[in-house]
Amino acid sequence: MRNLETKIAEFRKAKKMTQSELADAVEVTRQTIISLENGKYNASLLLAHKIAKFFHVTIEDIFIFDEEDHII
Repeated sequence: MRNLETKIAEFRKAKKMTQSELADAVEVTRQTIISLENGKYNASLLLAHKIAKFFHVTIEDIFIFDEEDHII
């Protein structure tokens, strides 16, 4: 399964936040944020929800889901 692209870095930088600050805000490690931003990790639904809620946007605004790549 391919990892999802995200706009986490864009939202984080717009708020002038460090990766560590975002990690603390959504209760994960900085390494998790780095992995998400680099497309090396897929967030759980709970984490995706926390990140979207933190930025006051929808999950779809942050996580780029290409349905063609995930046809069952």
